[in-house]
Amino acid sequence: MNGERFAPSVPGRREVSRPRFKAVFFDVGGTLVEDRDFGEYAEIAEHLEIPAHPEAIGEAVRWADQTLDRTDPRPSTDEYWRHVLQRASGRELPSTVARRFVERLERLPRVAHLFSDVRRTLERLRSEGRRLGIISNSRSESALRELLESVGILGYFQAIVSSGSEGVAKPDPEIFRRAVTRLGVGVDEAFYVGDLAYTDAKAAEKAGLASVWLNRDGT
Repeated sequence: MNGERFAPSVPGRREVSRPRFKAVFFDVGGTLVEDRDFGEYAEIAEHLEIPAHPEAIGEAVRWADQTLDRTDPRPSTDEYWRHVLQRASGRELPSTVARRFVERLERLPRVAHLFSDVRRTLERLRSEGRRLGIISNSRSESALRELLESVGILGYFQAIVSSGSEGVAKPDPEIFRRAVTRLGVGVDEAFYVGDLAYTDAKAAEKAGLASVWLNRDGT
């Protein structure tokens, strides 16, 4: 029963749980949905004459998420993928190649599916009367809404905050504060769930929220 406070026990009266956290915020990619396609990444890499198998790219992505997550500031999208592709291929790559990779990646249709535990978790939190929100480093709020709609969970969220629309990104505490304000709760009444230890969990904690690192890879 983590995250709950209980009323004192009174003989003859049923105890009623009182939610400590009025709002729960989530990251999206890697937390609620899996939207990575290592096979597609490998095809783009092959087109750019970068020798990298899907399994190698998958391992490199997991390595990058953990290693680059610790850097402050986090690398740009181009630099992130340059590190991934270098590790997957065993080659040094110029930034221009990483930019071409990202440009092709951004043109791909974004196909995502929910992790198996997501819908029942959202249902339970909503049934407990908690407000739900999204805080994501993503291209825009509209793109984020489209993604959430495509997997059937847009209706659960009362606030959707995207770094691309806000002009500020995690781990900056400001993006967490804006999201909390939009749901009308205090930071001490908000909980955050994300799949990155530093950009998500530590950053939310720094902003004053309670938080948890949801380690999907089990590393």
